[in-house]
Amino acid sequence: MKILIGVILFSIFLFLSGIHFYWGMGGKWGASGAIPSKVKGQNVLNPKMLDCILVGIGLLCFGIFILIKSNILYINLPAWLLNNGLLAISFIFFARAIGEFKYVGFFKKIRDTNFGRLDTKYFSPLCLIIGILSIIMLLLK
Repeated sequence: MKILIGVILFSIFLFLSGIHFYWGMGGKWGASGAIPSKVKGQNVLNPKMLDCILVGIGLLCFGIFILIKSNILYINLPAWLLNNGLLAISFIFFARAIGEFKYVGFFKKIRDTNFGRLDTKYFSPLCLIIGILSIIMLLLK
């Protein structure tokens, strides 16, 4: 079960990191719905290419960590990281799913934008699933 969850989470993180690397290299597909915007269409964030690449690296690191915790990949990491990494990943994605109450997450106020609709339908549920799978994996030890 732990390996199955690990493969699922790694696949998600690999896919998400790939999209961020694609945007970091100048790709445009999907970018219009990936940034929170105000009702008038003004983007709340304006990420640079480097920002996208750094997020891609972070997501890829999460994926590699998941492989290590699944015992699929063997890399010696510090005990504090091995003990707390899954808890940190689950916290990050639960927090993302809940959101900041204005533009992002299940409890956002501004929903009637392209990002708002996509966030409600796909992004926040995916973050919730990542958080839940991370906690299940943590409990499986």
